[in-house]
Amino acid sequence: MNGLWLADRTLSLKSDLPIPDLTPGKAIVKVLRAGVCNTDLELTRGYYPYSGILGHEFVGVVTEGPIEWLNKRIVGEINASCGQCDFCKRGVKTHCTDRTVLGIVNHNGAFAEYLSLPIDNLHVVPDEVSTDTATFTEPLAAALEILEQISITPNHRVIVIGDGKLGQLVAQAIATTGCDLLAIGRHSSKLKLLEHCGIAVGFADAIQSRSYDIAIECTGNIEGFAIALDALKPRGTLVMKSTYAGKLSLDASRIVVDELQLIGSRCGPFAPALALLAQQKVQVLPMIQARFPLADGLAAFDRASVKGTLKVLLDINN
Repeated sequence: MNGLWLADRTLSLKSDLPIPDLTPGKAIVKVLRAGVCNTDLELTRGYYPYSGILGHEFVGVVTEGPIEWLNKRIVGEINASCGQCDFCKRGVKTHCTDRTVLGIVNHNGAFAEYLSLPIDNLHVVPDEVSTDTATFTEPLAAALEILEQISITPNHRVIVIGDGKLGQLVAQAIATTGCDLLAIGRHSSKLKLLEHCGIAVGFADAIQSRSYDIAIECTGNIEGFAIALDALKPRGTLVMKSTYAGKLSLDASRIVVDELQLIGSRCGPFAPALALLAQQKVQVLPMIQARFPLADGLAAFDRASVKGTLKVLLDINN
Protein backbone atom coordinates (compact mmCIF):
# COMPACT_ATOMS: atom_id res chain seq x y z
CA MET A 1 0.00 0.00 0.00
CA ASN A 2 0.96 3.66 -0.27
CA GLY A 3 1.90 5.67 2.79
CA LEU A 4 4.08 8.36 4.32
CA TRP A 5 7.05 6.77 6.09
CA LEU A 6 9.29 8.53 8.61
CA ALA A 7 12.82 7.30 9.29
CA ASP A 8 15.82 9.26 10.62
CA ARG A 9 13.77 12.48 10.54
CA THR A 10 13.20 12.00 6.81
CA LEU A 11 9.67 11.68 5.46
CA SER A 12 9.14 9.79 2.22
CA LEU A 13 6.23 8.50 0.15
CA LYS A 14 6.40 4.73 -0.21
CA SER A 15 4.31 2.45 -2.44
CA ASP A 16 5.46 -0.92 -1.11
CA LEU A 17 4.31 -0.81 2.51
CA PRO A 18 2.59 -4.00 3.74
CA ILE A 19 -1.12 -3.84 4.46
CA PRO A 20 -1.49 -4.69 8.18
CA ASP A 21 -2.61 -8.23 9.01
CA LEU A 22 -5.83 -8.84 10.92
CA THR A 23 -5.11 -10.10 14.45
CA PRO A 24 -7.52 -11.05 17.26
CA GLY A 25 -9.27 -8.14 18.90
CA LYS A 26 -8.37 -5.72 16.12
CA ALA A 27 -9.86 -4.31 12.93
CA ILE A 28 -8.37 -3.31 9.60
CA VAL A 29 -9.45 0.18 8.61
CA LYS A 30 -9.39 1.72 5.15
CA VAL A 31 -8.42 5.33 5.80
CA LEU A 32 -10.56 7.95 4.10
CA ARG A 33 -9.26 11.22 5.49
CA ALA A 34 -6.46 12.25 7.86
CA GLY A 35 -5.34 15.53 9.39
CA VAL A 36 -1.79 16.80 9.79
CA CYS A 37 -1.13 17.70 13.43
CA ASN A 38 1.66 19.72 15.04
CA THR A 39 2.82 16.47 16.66
CA ASP A 40 3.35 15.02 13.17
CA LEU A 41 5.49 18.01 12.28
CA GLU A 42 7.47 17.77 15.51
CA LEU A 43 8.14 14.07 14.92
CA THR A 44 9.81 14.92 11.61
CA ARG A 45 12.02 17.34 13.58
CA GLY A 46 13.09 14.71 16.09
CA TYR A 47 10.67 15.44 18.96
CA TYR A 48 10.51 11.66 19.60
CA PRO A 49 12.59 8.89 17.96
CA TYR A 50 9.75 7.38 15.93
CA SER A 51 10.12 5.40 12.72
CA GLY A 52 7.06 4.28 10.79
CA ILE A 53 3.88 5.62 9.23
CA LEU A 54 2.83 8.95 10.70
CA GLY A 55 -0.72 10.20 11.36
CA HIS A 56 -3.26 9.85 14.17
CA GLU A 57 -6.22 12.10 13.27
CA PHE A 58 -8.34 10.08 10.86
CA VAL A 59 -11.67 8.79 9.61
CA GLY A 60 -11.96 5.41 7.93
CA VAL A 61 -14.12 2.42 7.09
CA VAL A 62 -13.69 -1.01 8.68
CA THR A 63 -12.85 -3.57 5.98
CA GLU A 64 -11.83 -6.54 8.17
CA GLY A 65 -12.86 -7.49 11.68
CA PRO A 66 -16.01 -8.51 13.58
CA ILE A 67 -19.06 -8.61 11.30
CA GLU A 68 -20.90 -5.96 13.31
CA TRP A 69 -18.13 -3.46 12.49
CA LEU A 70 -17.74 -4.17 8.78
CA ASN A 71 -18.31 -1.16 6.50
CA LYS A 72 -18.83 1.16 9.49
CA ARG A 73 -17.42 4.66 9.15
CA ILE A 74 -15.28 5.11 12.25
CA VAL A 75 -12.75 7.21 14.11
CA GLY A 76 -10.29 5.67 16.54
CA GLU A 77 -8.63 6.42 19.86
CA ILE A 78 -4.89 6.45 19.36
CA ASN A 79 -3.62 4.67 22.50
CA ALA A 80 -3.57 0.88 22.10
CA SER A 81 -3.32 -0.51 25.63
CA CYS A 82 -2.22 -3.88 27.00
CA GLY A 83 -5.26 -4.40 29.25
CA GLN A 84 -3.11 -6.01 31.95
CA CYS A 85 -1.05 -3.33 33.67
CA ASP A 86 -2.12 -1.39 36.77
CA PHE A 87 -3.23 1.64 34.76
CA CYS A 88 -5.37 -0.50 32.45
CA LYS A 89 -6.99 -2.25 35.40
CA ARG A 90 -7.81 1.16 36.87
CA GLY A 91 -9.40 2.23 33.59
CA VAL A 92 -6.66 4.73 32.73
CA LYS A 93 -5.70 3.18 29.41
CA THR A 94 -4.07 6.32 28.05
CA HIS A 95 -1.28 5.77 30.57
CA CYS A 96 -0.85 2.04 29.95
CA THR A 97 2.80 1.24 30.62
CA ASP A 98 2.99 -0.95 27.50
CA ARG A 99 0.82 1.11 25.17
CA THR A 100 1.54 1.87 21.57
CA VAL A 101 0.32 5.14 20.10
CA LEU A 102 -0.99 5.42 16.56
CA GLY A 103 1.56 7.16 14.37
CA ILE A 104 3.62 8.23 17.39
CA VAL A 105 4.93 5.27 19.43
CA ASN A 106 5.55 1.83 17.90
CA HIS A 107 2.29 1.77 15.93
CA ASN A 108 1.95 2.57 12.22
CA GLY A 109 -0.41 5.46 11.70
CA ALA A 110 -3.07 6.92 9.45
CA PHE A 111 -1.06 8.45 6.59
CA ALA A 112 -1.44 5.24 4.59
CA GLU A 113 -4.24 3.44 2.83
CA TYR A 114 -4.89 1.05 5.73
CA LEU A 115 -4.26 0.87 9.47
CA SER A 116 -4.95 -1.53 12.32
CA LEU A 117 -6.49 -0.66 15.70
CA PRO A 118 -8.11 -2.57 18.56
CA ILE A 119 -11.89 -2.86 18.28
CA ASP A 120 -12.17 -1.24 21.71
CA ASN A 121 -10.62 1.93 20.27
CA LEU A 122 -13.23 2.42 17.53
CA HIS A 123 -16.19 4.80 17.54
CA VAL A 124 -18.89 4.92 14.86
CA VAL A 125 -19.26 8.33 13.21
CA PRO A 126 -22.89 9.56 13.27
CA ASP A 127 -24.47 9.87 9.82
CA GLU A 128 -24.99 13.62 10.28
CA VAL A 129 -21.24 14.23 10.77
CA SER A 130 -19.32 14.67 7.53
CA THR A 131 -16.02 12.90 6.97
CA ASP A 132 -14.14 16.21 6.96
CA THR A 133 -15.77 17.20 10.25
CA ALA A 134 -15.13 13.82 11.87
CA THR A 135 -11.41 14.15 11.12
CA PHE A 136 -11.30 16.63 14.02
CA THR A 137 -12.61 14.10 16.57
CA GLU A 138 -9.24 13.21 18.07
CA PRO A 139 -7.98 16.78 18.66
CA LEU A 140 -11.42 17.88 19.90
CA ALA A 141 -11.41 14.95 22.33
CA ALA A 142 -8.01 16.15 23.55
CA ALA A 143 -9.51 19.59 24.15
CA LEU A 144 -12.41 18.05 26.09
CA GLU A 145 -9.98 16.20 28.37
CA ILE A 146 -9.61 19.49 30.25
CA LEU A 147 -13.25 19.22 31.35
CA GLU A 148 -12.57 15.68 32.56
CA GLN A 149 -9.70 16.94 34.71
CA ILE A 150 -11.08 20.14 36.25
CA SER A 151 -14.48 21.67 36.92
CA ILE A 152 -15.25 24.83 34.96
CA THR A 153 -18.47 26.67 35.76
CA PRO A 154 -20.07 29.95 34.61
CA ASN A 155 -18.50 31.58 37.68
CA HIS A 156 -14.94 30.96 36.48
CA ARG A 157 -12.80 33.43 34.55
CA VAL A 158 -10.82 31.43 32.00
CA ILE A 159 -8.17 32.44 29.49
CA VAL A 160 -6.98 30.32 26.56
CA ILE A 161 -3.53 31.20 25.24
CA GLY A 162 -3.03 30.41 21.54
CA ASP A 163 -5.17 30.75 18.41
CA GLY A 164 -3.72 27.81 16.45
CA LYS A 165 -5.31 24.45 15.69
CA LEU A 166 -5.37 23.35 19.31
CA GLY A 167 -6.32 26.74 20.73
CA GLN A 168 -9.28 26.97 18.36
CA LEU A 169 -10.70 23.67 19.58
CA VAL A 170 -9.90 24.26 23.24
CA ALA A 171 -11.59 27.65 23.25
CA GLN A 172 -14.72 26.27 21.64
CA ALA A 173 -14.80 23.30 24.01
CA ILE A 174 -14.39 25.50 27.08
CA ALA A 175 -17.05 27.93 25.79
CA THR A 176 -19.67 25.17 26.21
CA THR A 177 -19.35 25.60 30.00
CA GLY A 178 -20.71 29.15 29.90
CA CYS A 179 -17.65 30.51 31.74
CA ASP A 180 -16.27 34.04 31.37
CA LEU A 181 -13.84 33.18 28.57
CA LEU A 182 -11.14 35.13 26.76
CA ALA A 183 -9.06 33.64 23.93
CA ILE A 184 -5.69 35.26 23.26
CA GLY A 185 -3.70 35.00 20.04
CA ARG A 186 -1.46 36.80 17.58
CA HIS A 187 -3.44 36.52 14.35
CA SER A 188 -6.52 38.61 13.61
CA SER A 189 -7.79 36.15 11.00
CA LYS A 190 -7.66 33.23 13.44
CA LEU A 191 -9.20 35.21 16.28
CA LYS A 192 -12.07 36.16 13.97
CA LEU A 193 -12.93 32.46 13.62
CA LEU A 194 -13.45 32.35 17.39
CA GLU A 195 -15.33 35.66 17.39
CA HIS A 196 -17.78 34.12 14.91
CA CYS A 197 -18.38 31.42 17.54
CA GLY A 198 -19.32 34.07 20.11
CA ILE A 199 -16.02 33.92 22.00
CA ALA A 200 -14.31 37.07 23.31
CA VAL A 201 -10.84 37.44 21.82
CA GLY A 202 -7.85 39.72 22.08
CA PHE A 203 -4.10 40.10 21.89
CA ALA A 204 -1.74 39.74 24.84
CA ASP A 205 -2.22 43.36 25.88
CA ALA A 206 -5.87 42.59 26.65
CA ILE A 207 -4.90 40.36 29.58
CA GLN A 208 -5.46 41.57 33.12
CA SER A 209 -2.55 40.26 35.18
CA ARG A 210 -3.40 37.94 38.10
CA SER A 211 -7.14 37.98 37.39
CA TYR A 212 -8.06 34.56 35.94
CA ASP A 213 -9.07 31.41 37.77
CA ILE A 214 -7.89 29.10 34.99
CA ALA A 215 -5.33 29.60 32.24
CA ILE A 216 -5.01 27.05 29.42
CA GLU A 217 -1.72 27.14 27.54
CA CYS A 218 -2.01 25.92 23.93
CA THR A 219 1.07 27.39 22.25
CA GLY A 220 3.81 25.03 23.41
CA ASN A 221 6.29 27.87 23.68
CA ILE A 222 7.99 29.62 26.58
CA GLU A 223 6.31 32.96 25.96
CA GLY A 224 2.84 31.43 26.00
CA PHE A 225 3.57 29.69 29.28
CA ALA A 226 4.81 32.95 30.85
CA ILE A 227 1.65 34.77 29.71
CA ALA A 228 -0.57 32.03 31.15
CA LEU A 229 1.29 32.07 34.47
CA ASP A 230 1.07 35.85 34.78
CA ALA A 231 -2.68 35.79 34.11
CA LEU A 232 -3.51 33.56 37.09
CA LYS A 233 -4.95 34.60 40.43
CA PRO A 234 -3.52 33.02 43.58
CA ARG A 235 -4.75 29.42 43.82
CA GLY A 236 -5.42 29.44 40.10
CA THR A 237 -4.97 26.49 37.75
CA LEU A 238 -2.65 26.38 34.74
CA VAL A 239 -3.46 23.66 32.23
CA MET A 240 -0.58 22.74 29.94
CA LYS A 241 -2.32 21.45 26.83
CA SER A 242 0.51 21.56 24.32
CA THR A 243 3.68 19.47 24.24
CA TYR A 244 6.99 21.31 24.55
CA ALA A 245 9.78 20.35 22.17
CA GLY A 246 12.42 22.15 24.23
CA LYS A 247 13.06 22.62 27.93
CA LEU A 248 10.83 25.02 29.85
CA SER A 249 11.96 27.37 32.62
CA LEU A 250 9.45 28.52 35.21
CA ASP A 251 9.23 30.61 38.36
CA ALA A 252 8.78 27.86 40.94
CA SER A 253 8.57 30.41 43.79
CA ARG A 254 5.50 31.99 42.18
CA ILE A 255 3.84 28.59 42.00
CA VAL A 256 4.55 27.92 45.69
CA VAL A 257 3.69 31.36 47.06
CA ASP A 258 0.45 31.67 45.07
CA GLU A 259 -0.39 27.98 45.57
CA LEU A 260 -0.96 27.44 41.88
CA GLN A 261 -1.88 24.12 40.31
CA LEU A 262 -0.15 22.88 37.15
CA ILE A 263 -2.00 20.20 35.21
CA GLY A 264 -0.74 18.36 32.15
CA SER A 265 -3.45 17.39 29.69
CA ARG A 266 -3.25 15.00 26.74
CA CYS A 267 -5.73 12.60 25.08
CA GLY A 268 -9.44 12.79 25.80
CA PRO A 269 -12.91 11.23 25.38
CA PHE A 270 -14.20 10.52 21.86
CA ALA A 271 -17.91 10.09 22.60
CA PRO A 272 -18.46 13.67 23.85
CA ALA A 273 -16.38 15.00 20.95
CA LEU A 274 -18.56 13.20 18.39
CA ALA A 275 -21.67 14.43 20.17
CA LEU A 276 -20.53 18.07 20.00
CA LEU A 277 -19.72 17.68 16.31
CA ALA A 278 -23.11 16.07 15.62
CA GLN A 279 -24.87 18.90 17.46
CA GLN A 280 -22.76 21.47 15.59
CA LYS A 281 -21.74 23.07 18.88
CA VAL A 282 -18.14 23.24 17.67
CA GLN A 283 -17.26 24.65 14.26
CA VAL A 284 -14.28 22.96 12.63
CA LEU A 285 -14.66 23.27 8.86
CA PRO A 286 -13.46 26.92 8.77
CA MET A 287 -10.13 25.64 10.11
CA ILE A 288 -9.43 23.62 6.95
CA GLN A 289 -6.98 25.61 4.83
CA ALA A 290 -5.70 23.01 2.37
CA ARG A 291 -6.15 19.42 1.26
CA PHE A 292 -3.91 17.10 -0.70
CA PRO A 293 -4.12 13.57 -2.05
CA LEU A 294 -1.86 11.04 -0.35
CA ALA A 295 0.34 11.07 -3.47
CA ASP A 296 1.16 14.71 -2.63
CA GLY A 297 1.72 14.00 1.05
CA LEU A 298 5.14 15.62 1.12
CA ALA A 299 3.63 18.82 -0.27
CA ALA A 300 0.95 18.59 2.43
CA PHE A 301 3.66 18.60 5.10
CA ASP A 302 5.34 21.56 3.45
CA ARG A 303 2.03 23.44 3.54
CA ALA A 304 1.32 22.45 7.14
CA SER A 305 4.81 23.64 8.13
CA VAL A 306 4.11 27.18 6.94
CA LYS A 307 3.82 29.36 10.04
CA GLY A 308 0.23 30.28 10.83
CA THR A 309 -1.37 27.40 8.90
CA LEU A 310 -4.39 25.80 10.52
CA LYS A 311 -5.59 22.36 9.38
CA VAL A 312 -4.24 20.52 6.34
CA LEU A 313 -6.10 17.35 5.33
CA LEU A 314 -4.93 14.33 3.36
CA ASP A 315 -7.41 12.53 1.14
CA ILE A 316 -6.22 8.95 1.50
CA ASN A 317 -8.86 6.84 -0.28
CA ASN A 318 -11.52 8.64 -2.31
